[in-house]
Amino acid sequence: MNTRLGTIVIAAALAVSTASCAANTDTTELEGGEQLVAAEKLTVCTHLPYEPFQFQEAGEVVGFDVDLMDLVAEELGVEQTIVNTPFETIETGQAMSTGKCDIAAAGMTITEERARVMDFADPYFQATQALLVKKGSGFDSLESLSGETVAVQANTTGKAYAEENAPDDVELKTFEDLALLTSAVKTGDVAAGVNDNGVLYDFAEQNPDTEVTAEFDTGEEYGFAVAKDGNDALLDTVNEVLEKAKSDGTYEEIFRKYFPDAELPDFVN
Repeated sequence: MNTRLGTIVIAAALAVSTASCAANTDTTELEGGEQLVAAEKLTVCTHLPYEPFQFQEAGEVVGFDVDLMDLVAEELGVEQTIVNTPFETIETGQAMSTGKCDIAAAGMTITEERARVMDFADPYFQATQALLVKKGSGFDSLESLSGETVAVQANTTGKAYAEENAPDDVELKTFEDLALLTSAVKTGDVAAGVNDNGVLYDFAEQNPDTEVTAEFDTGEEYGFAVAKDGNDALLDTVNEVLEKAKSDGTYEEIFRKYFPDAELPDFVN
């Protein structure tokens, strides 16, 4: 999918880094009360790749989440720094609570379980689960995959949905990231894959030998997240930036850059 149409001015420079799991208790406090683990930087944890939300292109990390976090960094007057970390450390809240990053931006669905270990900003994207298969395979539902192997991604709502709804004789094969999951479908190592619709439609458009044949209406919403009870001021700033972007057309411009044919979320209309 040629999702990167048009130009958006990015005010914050990007850097991909790795960080240790040791807790970082030193923070910098901005005038608005926002706590940052590194001076003059908004440190953002994500898990690569998750195209088109965050992925590497020409040596840089780009994507829908990245562009929105750039708006937050610009509002704070700092640069965005991206830390690639296992998704498990994000969805458990560990990445923020140990001071590895200030905020998580990882195409992450807001759930009650996750909200117990981290604080979410207002929703910024709507999603549902979908089924990716080889084109012409005939698989168009979980029921049609009886006796087959289905790929899921570790620690995701897609995995939870497949575990709850797939027939008992379907074998679920868990992959660490989206790229491994989609590759397994493309090569025929598995009969299908379950993940969020946005990323699977993006993959299918770039790989016409695959297709999305079903969606499962899970009514999910993505949210950026900070440490539980640890950074209310940053959370407020994120919400203010998102609200402004939704009202002044900036959100729609970024959305169309990555999802040119998709419907805007309800909260923008």
